[in-house]
Amino acid sequence: MDKFTSLSGVAAPMPLVNIDTDMIIPKQFLKTIQRSGLGKNLFDEMRYDDDGAEIPDFVLNQPAYRQAQILIAGDNFGCGSSREHAPWALADFGIKAIISTSFADIFYNNCFKNGMLPIVLPQDQVDILMEDARKGENARIAIDLESQIVTNADGLEFHFQVDPFKKHCLLNGLDDIGLTLEKVSSIDAFEAASTQARPWV
Repeated sequence: MDKFTSLSGVAAPMPLVNIDTDMIIPKQFLKTIQRSGLGKNLFDEMRYDDDGAEIPDFVLNQPAYRQAQILIAGDNFGCGSSREHAPWALADFGIKAIISTSFADIFYNNCFKNGMLPIVLPQDQVDILMEDARKGENARIAIDLESQIVTNADGLEFHFQVDPFKKHCLLNGLDDIGLTLEKVSSIDAFEAASTQARPWV
């Protein structure tokens, strides 16, 4: 998993509330267990018409936001089923951070496991960032995980909270496997001692 330390880029405004995981990645795309390749199906029913053509009005189809790495979202982002394909699709598209007033718990935790940073801010601060995002490429947002600060294009700083353990994992690029490998020497020592003490096992 890539390390997340800081990020500066264009943010796409998605003011809808209750964007659920089926809107993020519809159920017909859940057959794969591969994390790659799902970005093209992100927000499929909002991005494409029945013939598979792009819907021009959808934010991620607009030229200013095709390379967006940040989403500014409405309340309760990621609600619905617990499918991990939702953060997979966002990450594969190129989204590295999502800012909202609240997230569904399972989706929130899955973001960290997939190298994305979900940021919770008060409504008034999200409103400011949403207005900035509507300016497209003329307004870039900066995120510094170490200092836990979001900075808008005008230099306004918003401090966010993040669990220290989750922060450590993102800063060091550690998923569940990476965390286990950090303890590999202790695991090897335990197994060696256990084998010597109980050779019959």
